[in-house]
Amino acid sequence: MTALDHFPVGLEMDVVYPTYKASMKLLSTRELRLEIKEGSDATVEKVEIQVVPLGNSLFAVSWQQRDGATVAEVHDYDRQVVHSHVTRNSGEFTRMTGTIEITRPADRGLNDQPQRNKALVLDSMLSLFQQHDSSAVERLLSPDYIQHNPHVPQGRDALQKVVEGLSAEVSYEPGMMIAEGNLVAIHGRLHGWGPEPQVVVDIFRVENGKIAEHWDVLQTDVSAANSKSGVAMFDPGEGK
Repeated sequence: MTALDHFPVGLEMDVVYPTYKASMKLLSTRELRLEIKEGSDATVEKVEIQVVPLGNSLFAVSWQQRDGATVAEVHDYDRQVVHSHVTRNSGEFTRMTGTIEITRPADRGLNDQPQRNKALVLDSMLSLFQQHDSSAVERLLSPDYIQHNPHVPQGRDALQKVVEGLSAEVSYEPGMMIAEGNLVAIHGRLHGWGPEPQVVVDIFRVENGKIAEHWDVLQTDVSAANSKSGVAMFDPGEGK
């Protein structure tokens, strides 16, 4: 599978610009159907496009319309925006940014955002609670980060102070991870947070490439030998 295979073929969307709306259907990696109902740019046509993957869910999409206008756009499907650059046949050049409103999902669910969100969360847990790198808070967390743990003060700055104050005994073992949409859950074991190791499930909401919100539940670890089920609560190999 190539990066171009992630282009959301079949997607139908309205791109809402400040002064008008354009409707697009991504027919293939070579064609799209464009409809603009209002203003001097009004048109309904099928255009031949070139698509260049830029990484993650970013694509450069360009075409020429039948009136001679040329269009070069950056489609950002993570942030749901289109950055458009239009040169009309009169020579007039316009830059616009529009928001995406999906009217029909793509034919193939090839969005790799959940995998990238999992990588972000794993980076966060290891950087903060294994390496005790407090500088990673600003790199990985949103400025308006929301904290639901009742024992940790609200906000990104407060979490940074918590990490700065961690004892050398605090360490984290990551386990299995589950991701869907903009949510990630990670099962792990935390040492040094209390008198006994804690098994914890952390849930994160990711927004614009950074962690925006956090929930967690903790339970004192119980070994398989002391468990009524005979099964350990946490297995270090479960994430593999």
